[in-house]
Amino acid sequence: MTAAGELRIGQGIDVHPFSDDPGRPLVLGGVTIAGEGVVGLDGHSDADVVAHALSDAVLGAAGLGDLGRHAPDTEDTWAGADSLVLLSGLVDLARRAGWGPVNADCTVVAERPHLAAHLAAMGERLGSVLGAPVNVKATRAEGLGALGRAEGIACTAVVLLGPVSGGTGSAGTR
Repeated sequence: MTAAGELRIGQGIDVHPFSDDPGRPLVLGGVTIAGEGVVGLDGHSDADVVAHALSDAVLGAAGLGDLGRHAPDTEDTWAGADSLVLLSGLVDLARRAGWGPVNADCTVVAERPHLAAHLAAMGERLGSVLGAPVNVKATRAEGLGALGRAEGIACTAVVLLGPVSGGTGSAGTR
């Protein structure tokens, strides 16, 4: 059961390598990043690591499992899927379980491309899906490991959920 004033925090992480397909778009936080030499990420859906990490955070906070449980990469349904549409459905699922977003914070780890000019747009796109403020920031791996060698991009996300009326309140029992 959800108690009035109870809050839950969820954490998510996602990592994708860069695609070998030079025509694949790079989508982060629902924003398509274009530019010289910018290549998309490899993945079953649109490979939006920011939306995926945030999806896992929402599901975790609501006690509803993880992204792979709700949108497995073995199902053709999710091939090329827009991750913001998926995130929206998962936020609705959390609401039906009695939990709504209060705010979220995401950190993208990428050597390239430089993301500073796109962070506000990512926060706005994600915030419109969550119905709550989303802060997005970026950092580099400073040359360490696969991310530091610019072999892909990762994102961590944290979300705070609070009780909403109309949910079943049973998320914690799953």
